[in-house]
Amino acid sequence: MNKIDKKEYEKRLNKITEIFEELVVHADEQATYRCPYKNRFDHCTAKFGCRNQRKIDEGTGLLCVGDDKLDYRNAWETDESDTQLSTQNTTNGTISCDGNVYHLSPGKTVFDYADDLVVQVPTSCFRTGQCHECIVEILQGMENLRPPNEAEAFLQDNYRLACQSLVVAINEHIEFVPLRRTPRILTHTNTEHISADKETTFTPDPTVTHHDGIVYCNNEPIDRFRGHIYGLAIDLGTTTVVVNLVDLENGQTVSESAFENPQRFGGSDIMHRISYDGKYEGELRKSLIAALNSQIMDMCDRYDFVRQEIYEIVVAGNTTMRDIFYRQDVQSIGQKPYKSLIEHEYLDGVRSTTSLIEKSRRLGIRSNPKAMVYSLPLIASHVGADVAADLVTIEMQSVDKIVMLVDVGTNTEVVVGNADRMVAASCPAGPAFEGRGIEYGMPAYPGAIESVKWDNGKITYQTIEDEKPQGLCGSGLISLLAELLRHNQMTPKGVFAERKQRVIPLLPEHGITFSRDDASNLAQAKAANYCGQFIVLRHFGCTPHDINRLYLAGGFANYVNITDAIDIGFLAPVPEDRIIKVGNAALAGAKAVLLSKEKRTQIEKFVKKIEHIELETTADFFDVFVDGCQFKPMPKDF
Repeated sequence: MNKIDKKEYEKRLNKITEIFEELVVHADEQATYRCPYKNRFDHCTAKFGCRNQRKIDEGTGLLCVGDDKLDYRNAWETDESDTQLSTQNTTNGTISCDGNVYHLSPGKTVFDYADDLVVQVPTSCFRTGQCHECIVEILQGMENLRPPNEAEAFLQDNYRLACQSLVVAINEHIEFVPLRRTPRILTHTNTEHISADKETTFTPDPTVTHHDGIVYCNNEPIDRFRGHIYGLAIDLGTTTVVVNLVDLENGQTVSESAFENPQRFGGSDIMHRISYDGKYEGELRKSLIAALNSQIMDMCDRYDFVRQEIYEIVVAGNTTMRDIFYRQDVQSIGQKPYKSLIEHEYLDGVRSTTSLIEKSRRLGIRSNPKAMVYSLPLIASHVGADVAADLVTIEMQSVDKIVMLVDVGTNTEVVVGNADRMVAASCPAGPAFEGRGIEYGMPAYPGAIESVKWDNGKITYQTIEDEKPQGLCGSGLISLLAELLRHNQMTPKGVFAERKQRVIPLLPEHGITFSRDDASNLAQAKAANYCGQFIVLRHFGCTPHDINRLYLAGGFANYVNITDAIDIGFLAPVPEDRIIKVGNAALAGAKAVLLSKEKRTQIEKFVKKIEHIELETTADFFDVFVDGCQFKPMPKDF
């Protein structure tokens, strides 16, 4: 056995010790500058969001792109003075959302406070600013946030990404609301009056079927049978989106869900959305698809099925909303003659229809990869696929008497006629009756005043869900205008009883007022509805008394008091016993087309018979509009 050389042993031991010392020093340096959640493959292992996270093109996980030059130590250290500062300031600054309040402290974003307030804000990028889903509207305190960064360059006005909005002034107040909320949205349809004299039995005849364990679309095999054959019917509105999950085998609605259209950051009306999409192409569509996919995955969880069991989707929406959804350039819709590229191609003979069909995979919708997304055809210009769906619901192709359809919304559509002849127009009413531009106006959230009575100089009211009044929604505003007129508190021109008075204190105890400016904004929005109905009726050659049925479609119209609406000139003075609130007719029409190949074929042919008129090209349009700005009934004969 060889004897160990102690000097050589000592030398080698020192060398090993030196190597380990270098390793320790290197590890210490790495711990100082390299994030502890970054593994040897430069993948992030953290369970929370970070601006250095990036999606990996293939596989799962997140890539860390940090440059290892940032000192991370202060992220894990607690400075006693910081703690004291936080404690001292908790009684000063606050942040609130929907009436809930939380105290401010240093180093937190609006998204962090949303967590504290138990407010749901969507995200799919781990709060890195990449997905653009966590958009919030800052109602108060924008100056108390860090200025917008590059990730927020697509946002305007008071809209911010919650994950990028760092609170920098903790002694002030901030108020925010997420864009994706759930107001009272109408999902049902009242069709009993429509089909009272007709055969009510209905046998589904969808394009997607299954037998012998195979799913077929138009007789072509597309998948193995997984247990369900589902479809989606979507009413895609400027303000709200409603989605129905439908069982294609029995025609039953399995689930109804609704949410505010998250595209509000691009403007509250069609023309602003078009302008925004031209500047920031794809952002509006991206936010909508993300919201829709969130609803789909929620349905999957609640009803225990997989998204691959959704085999067809039918969309009803106005021209702009539909074309954005389908990745179409919408700039031509905002310019005379206000027609989409799809309609131009149809008129030029390039297309045989204005309907659209596309694979859901290409649109980014979470469903079966071979699912098709069908949109009903357009009628003309801004009169879109939602009106076509309305016509399916009221079975216009079999109507022999003169009827009138009014679909009230940010854009109001009017159709007058019967199966032989129809005239249609679109009225750019704007969002005033949805709360925009009205100081205490608001959408139909809990706490919105939905009806008003003037009782001996005092206002009595009803709020949605009987909650504390926060403002007035559309039905409440119409009710208020009618009551002020009836009790001589306001003239038809919007002048208050005390002529110099600019503001009426409606509910002083709640700080809610109504001003001359509010009345003026509502008068212009009301005039757009007035013009559309008046001009279309006159063009068809009939009066309100000639209308056998007036169908009111849309969620807003469903809650309006008809007498109030007629008295202020919001609706044509059709005898009230002939007026039917059909509810969400666009959604019902989309569902009917989803379940019936025959109805799909019928509406494709039927819309080609409709005569469309542009209101502003009418010789006396300006005179009619000015007259419509007054709060008074439309003439019964003209």
